[in-house]
Amino acid sequence: HHRQGEGNRGSQEGLHGLTLTERKMAKKEYAFYPGCSSQLKASASNYLVSTNSMCNALDVKLTEIPDWNCCGASVGYCEGGELPRIAINARNFAQAETHLPGQDIVATCAACWLGARESKERLDASAQLMKETNEALAAAGLHYKGEVEVRHMVEVLIEDFGYDGLKAPMKKSLEGIKFAGYVGCQTNRPFGIDGESFENPLYLDKMVETFGGEALKTYDQKVTCCGGALAFSEPEKSQKQIRDIVESAYDHGAEMIVTPCPLCQANVEVYQSEINKKQGTKFNMPVVYYSQLMTIAYGGSAKDAALDGQLIRAEKLEKIAGK
Repeated sequence: HHRQGEGNRGSQEGLHGLTLTERKMAKKEYAFYPGCSSQLKASASNYLVSTNSMCNALDVKLTEIPDWNCCGASVGYCEGGELPRIAINARNFAQAETHLPGQDIVATCAACWLGARESKERLDASAQLMKETNEALAAAGLHYKGEVEVRHMVEVLIEDFGYDGLKAPMKKSLEGIKFAGYVGCQTNRPFGIDGESFENPLYLDKMVETFGGEALKTYDQKVTCCGGALAFSEPEKSQKQIRDIVESAYDHGAEMIVTPCPLCQANVEVYQSEINKKQGTKFNMPVVYYSQLMTIAYGGSAKDAALDGQLIRAEKLEKIAGK
């Protein structure tokens, strides 16, 4: 469902200190939408650091969309109105089309990708909505042409590189670590990753195996919702979900949970201590991003992978990084 092999991009100089010539020859370039949570000192800043390191190793150039704005995420669905929610996403699309023509928009945040992808599909399907959106954008001197593609970073990795391509820069194996691949709900429904089932998506498992780790075949919570924003409004319900997600990882022998979603990462890591206090459990399960695993496999340091940003330290990954 995507145009294979088109536009991509990378990041600041990091992992292996690419020379100017090497960076100019970057294989793939993308318009990057980082999202609010990845900003400095925000909850997913370690996701951005490790993504930049991963992209350097893959020779990908990510160029941040100039003057991007919040995608609206959950708040955009709370009585804000359909047109404002879609128009604020379309503003990002228009900025990308204007400043980074021909490059696919790539998001790392599952919520950002979901909201942007929905907005694009709605606009593509309705000439009236497109007209009203462009009337709103005209007030800011912008126009959305409908040309840009909106993709999740995982889609880019799988579709534009493939597992063999992702393995090519590998320097260290993740052998000896058992991972529970926790996909969550936002990268799974309603769009999902092309070619994967909704009930049992296997791409995280395949990524783990590509780098020598062991993926749990029987992990039964991989597409369970982490509770999302219910962490604040209905904490008991959210924490029940999180307990199930972590408990199942322990029951199946995992030493680490890996996820593509910053909200899942934050909720499942942060609330383990709260669940321990309330329910007498002893959870201490690291929850990491695929980009952190890949950075370590590509020979990056613990700092390159931002492992120092974890509340529950991923000691086994840090040990491999230190070898």
